[in-house]
Amino acid sequence: MRIVLGVEYDGSAFFGWQWQDGGLRTVQAAVQFAASKVANHAVTIICTGRTDTGVHALEQVVHFDTRAERSHHSWLLGINANLPDDVRVIWIQETLEGFHARYSAIARFYRYIILNRDTRSALQRDRVTWCHQYLDAESMHQAAQALVGTYDFTSFRALKCQSVSPMRLMYFIDVYRQDEQVIMDISANAFLHHMVRNIAGVLIAIGSGEKPVAWAEELLASKNRQKGGVTAPAHGLYLAGVYYPEKYALPKHSIFNKLPATAQRFQHEKQL
Repeated sequence: MRIVLGVEYDGSAFFGWQWQDGGLRTVQAAVQFAASKVANHAVTIICTGRTDTGVHALEQVVHFDTRAERSHHSWLLGINANLPDDVRVIWIQETLEGFHARYSAIARFYRYIILNRDTRSALQRDRVTWCHQYLDAESMHQAAQALVGTYDFTSFRALKCQSVSPMRLMYFIDVYRQDEQVIMDISANAFLHHMVRNIAGVLIAIGSGEKPVAWAEELLASKNRQKGGVTAPAHGLYLAGVYYPEKYALPKHSIFNKLPATAQRFQHEKQL
């Protein structure tokens, strides 16, 4: 039986998602331990996408295979009872044969949050990126539209990125201001290593007036990471949701309800 989980976590105290040798604290290790305890046998957790050290998740989607039979209520309570306080399973569901948390996904949605004020935050210090220079969110949004579509994103990938191809389909990038925060919502079929944080770094430089609006398009065309801007910090980044074909009937994070225009773009999977 294949079980699917929606998982949220605060990545501040983790060395990323992926299990690592040496006993380093990772989200995968925590979830595997908890699920194995409830299943009463070792399970392997497969995720939609690995997140780096310090990156958070509003909804990471994972699956595991098990021979154990438990009610949804028992799985949910049992796994959460064995998880640390900074990780929680928010929903659980059995799925159709052939589902894969990574390969069945048709859209990933990330959110990057920038606190844009004179002083750092004591309460959000590990959950937002701080920028004291005023950011022009409209200029950032305008610049980002040059990245929407199918392109070679070499200029926005980490130099050590192991992906075979730099080609990605960017569905949308929305940048907007909410009081003291500038928020970037971004979705693509998949992302390269550090791609979202590199895009955020470029847009921050544009929003602060350091670079012109045309810089994002120029970087994209150059296909040269060395010409790109700095990689924005990890703690402002959230894996915010994953979209799967409707046939799997998986729950969708409430973030899609808050962004109806976004949800509409995913209504017909043939259009993606």
